[in-house]
Amino acid sequence: MTYVITEACAGNKDTACWEACPVDAIHPGPDDADFAAHDRLHIDPTECIDCGACEPVCPVEAIYPEDDVPEESRGSTTASREVPLPRPA
Repeated sequence: MTYVITEACAGNKDTACWEACPVDAIHPGPDDADFAAHDRLHIDPTECIDCGACEPVCPVEAIYPEDDVPEESRGSTTASREVPLPRPA
């Protein structure tokens, strides 16, 4: 189960979660050229190791395990919606 970032991140883009992620699964990072073009961060489910390091450091409580997203935030997550899944070889 991956973690997801909800709409609460929109416009905020605090990078505490990006800094806490041990596998760089949160994109875009502040050093990415397209960082300013995005309104919020997202978690790549193919890179996320489900460690949960990102969740407690989010200042707007926008990060949840995919299976625990509150009802009012479902449909506004960024994990699978914005990150393309890898193509089969």
